[in-house]
Amino acid sequence: MVKLEEIQCQSSVIECGSEALNRGIAAVKEDAVEMLASYGLAYSLMKFFTGPMSDFKNVGLVFVNSKRDRTKAVLCMVVAGAVAAVFHTLIAYSDLGYYIINKLHHVDESVGSKTRRAFLYLAAFPFMDAMAWTHAGILLKHKYSFLVGCASISDVIAQVVFVAILLHSHLECREPLLIPILSLYMGALVRCTTLCLGYYRNIHDVIPDRSGPEMGGEATIRKMLSFWWPLALILATQRISRPIVNLFVSRDLGGSSSATEAVAILTATYPVGHMPYGWLTEIRAVYPAFDKNNPSNKLVNTNSTVTATHIKKFTFVCMALSLTLCFVMFWTPNVSEKILVDIIGVDFAFAELCVVPLRIFSFFPVPVTVRAHLTGWLMTLKKTFVLAPSSVLRIIVLITSLIVLPYLGVHGATLGVGSLLAGFVGESTMVAIAACYVYRKQKKKRNENETSAEGEDSAMTDMPHTEEMTDIVEMREENE
Repeated sequence: MVKLEEIQCQSSVIECGSEALNRGIAAVKEDAVEMLASYGLAYSLMKFFTGPMSDFKNVGLVFVNSKRDRTKAVLCMVVAGAVAAVFHTLIAYSDLGYYIINKLHHVDESVGSKTRRAFLYLAAFPFMDAMAWTHAGILLKHKYSFLVGCASISDVIAQVVFVAILLHSHLECREPLLIPILSLYMGALVRCTTLCLGYYRNIHDVIPDRSGPEMGGEATIRKMLSFWWPLALILATQRISRPIVNLFVSRDLGGSSSATEAVAILTATYPVGHMPYGWLTEIRAVYPAFDKNNPSNKLVNTNSTVTATHIKKFTFVCMALSLTLCFVMFWTPNVSEKILVDIIGVDFAFAELCVVPLRIFSFFPVPVTVRAHLTGWLMTLKKTFVLAPSSVLRIIVLITSLIVLPYLGVHGATLGVGSLLAGFVGESTMVAIAACYVYRKQKKKRNENETSAEGEDSAMTDMPHTEEMTDIVEMREENE
């Protein structure tokens, strides 16, 4: 049986890659804080575009049963990647980008110029990331989760190696922003190549050219997009949350050097704070991967004993483990500071400013686990449309917190992370409400079907048998 833990590997190790990239910036002694803030703004805006595409992994996991289905999924991602690249170029060169980055974030001309330049350099990344995630979903569907995990680990190793190499090149003096960006590209190239080769080696010749009725029928682009858009909307709001936080934190501090420092703190704490709980989001892949009601699932033909009860227990254990990691890393004296100094490469005074935001991250595992578990169940039922309102509520709660908390004396990075937590709680609450709604509808429908079946059985029981009817007719004829 495939280990459930392998399905969650890729999310956790990618956060380690983010730390390596931040270290590549922090190692540049000249204007390190400014560079960290510029890269953080560009990277968070870029993640807004890659977020919806990475959720096409779930389309591959649920819908791709044939070569034709895979072609349709790849075509969707090619179009989406091209649109994202055009928008990156537009932000870099137009007045719209100047307004979004310089004016809205209240950053100075130097930070704004570096941010737009970094955003342009990242234009091709959404396409590469989307291709990798699409094939990751197909591999997960066929239980090659170990290969997906190895691809993610290779991504991180490539990033770390190239950061170390490029730090000894002339880029540190000429264009320091290219150090983390080129390393990010090399990691994505390694991950995408590994996943595509894994698909062609293990799956391409096994799956049919077209999906037959026994496989649930052929998936159309419309079905894929109908399944994908609620998940994409949710992930887009999750990814746009960071730019919104950076925006409000910068404006709250008046765009001063304190604002730049606060954005730099957020950039440094995001990957570290996300590392102990980020992998929990992959719990949502467990339900579709082990759903026995899915006709295209390989486990249907095996003797696997994985049940819904096992998945619930596994989810609880994961949440408990994540909470333990968070409290050990962020509440033990000097541990979080040591992580930031040794891994990110910041000085100790800067690391001390990150302690409170990191401690707030300790409470993220609970809402994240609830959201991931229920989202996976709804994905199995292909009822993702009920998840759309949760993304709206998340943004509403996030912005409300960013407006209200400064009046309570909360500012800087603490304001940003605290508002993110409030948004997570609001989103998870709405997902729970949506799951309850679907569960009640299912239960009501099941009860109606049982009542209808009982009525038919009762009618059949009350009806005389054919032999009895024949005897009655014969007796009547004899009496006549």
